[in-house]
Amino acid sequence: MSLRFNLKSQYFTLLLAVYFTLILNYPFFRESWKVLGKIEQVKAGFIVSIPFFVLFALIILFSLFTIKYISKPIFIFLTVSSSLVFYAGLTYGVVFDYGMIQNSSQTNLAEALSYLNPSLIISFILTGILPAFFITRANIIYRPLVKEVLSKTALMSLSLLGLLIIAFFYYQDYASIGRNNRFLQKYIVPTQYVSSGYKYLKKNYFTTPLVYQQLGLDSRKAAAATVTRPQVTVMVLGETARAMNYRYNGYSRDTNPFTVSDNLISFRHVSSCGTATAVSVPCMFSFMGRANYDENRATNQDNVLDVIQRSGINTQWIDNDGGCKGVCGRVPTISISTKTDSPLCDGEYCFDDIILPELEKALAKANGKDTLIVLHLIGSHGPTYYRRYPASHRKFTPDCQRSDIQNCTREELVNTYDNTIAYTDYMLSRIVNVLKVHTDQYNTNMLYMSDHGESLGENGLYLHGTPYAIAPKEQTHVPALLWLSDNYVRENRIDTTCLRKNAESEQISQDYLSHSLLGLTNVATSVYKPELDFLSGCREGS
Repeated sequence: MSLRFNLKSQYFTLLLAVYFTLILNYPFFRESWKVLGKIEQVKAGFIVSIPFFVLFALIILFSLFTIKYISKPIFIFLTVSSSLVFYAGLTYGVVFDYGMIQNSSQTNLAEALSYLNPSLIISFILTGILPAFFITRANIIYRPLVKEVLSKTALMSLSLLGLLIIAFFYYQDYASIGRNNRFLQKYIVPTQYVSSGYKYLKKNYFTTPLVYQQLGLDSRKAAAATVTRPQVTVMVLGETARAMNYRYNGYSRDTNPFTVSDNLISFRHVSSCGTATAVSVPCMFSFMGRANYDENRATNQDNVLDVIQRSGINTQWIDNDGGCKGVCGRVPTISISTKTDSPLCDGEYCFDDIILPELEKALAKANGKDTLIVLHLIGSHGPTYYRRYPASHRKFTPDCQRSDIQNCTREELVNTYDNTIAYTDYMLSRIVNVLKVHTDQYNTNMLYMSDHGESLGENGLYLHGTPYAIAPKEQTHVPALLWLSDNYVRENRIDTTCLRKNAESEQISQDYLSHSLLGLTNVATSVYKPELDFLSGCREGS
């Protein structure tokens, strides 16, 4: 016998609002309590009023959609999707604002499956599937139209009255705490992720695209008279690496053992453009800078790769991280297939070693011409950090061999993450060695920069994607390393002592990347800003 039960529409609305308030909004209350715990004096009545405020607001909202024929599909979707948002907030401290919706929409299948673990499945069944099942079995009773409207109006009016009473007594408290902690509203389910999703769909599918704008039409190769060889620049785009876990930047562990003899220059104070790949990568290769970055404009105008390619320099993108977020759309691109028949690939991911043969091929095809090659690593992409390095590179143990990283010990989690940093260091040493082989033919250099950082449980946060305004330094402080061959230094007249001094002390950001790439490749163009090129002040005669 199938389970079915009768429920008046107003009771259905009330029960659903109670469930969303007490269960699915727990992450919101947890974060609110953290904020309130830092305030010396908080009214007890104000604290008690918060869940009632959420409840009354949800009753009003849900009442608008408790309509015959459409209420079940809407609330089943909201319940199931809110369950996933609830888990992300509860477990990782993630909020689904516009940036996270954007990042999620650009996630490939392998990356999405990396988040799958027993904790997620159990949570999804208990908080999503089961409540959705009860919604399907509920026989919602709707009264005749006039009575239904009157009944619904009464419920909404009582809820509105409750909100007004709360506002009467505690408006100043809500205004003060809300104004100073705007991030809290991003945790409210389902209003935040639904409104963010609407904005994303509207902007990306229902907005007239901008007219495409070409930049740097005057770009040209402008090497100094002292430069006698063609030049090869390798830009290594890191993934999810945070600067504080680099030995170069004062970290206590030796996470950079492979490049120690290569005299890399570490820029110790670099801030990211975003906290997720979908924002940081297009932003860092654009000419807008973080303060002026606009996704729609970035999609519809040239970036630094287009400008460099236009100058006549061979430009190529080689990807091992599932895509370039539109940056490489107009330059030759090679995407490493996870299905490649190689011990370095398992069908879902490939270790970054797989990219080295493609680098060798690209250099062989350079044919003595100036060349820029971008290598996009999978780097330290979580939560399955343990799948980013081979067993032979388990430098720090015990490590966390699972995706539900919140269930690992702090030691295991940090060990696993540090192994990814050390493996990336190994990759950089291999790349430098490849470039050294070609120094008789080319002036070579390598620049490494990560797209964003990562949280490893600090303050209850994991992974990345926290809104930039409230993001911790773990997610915004990124590593940047530079290697210059002796030929490059000599022929381009670079003062490395000056460069190291600046790298040690200057506060820079990913806004510098595009202009520094122009500087490294010696491309002259009107869009170039020397003040945003970390080489410009350290060239002889500059």
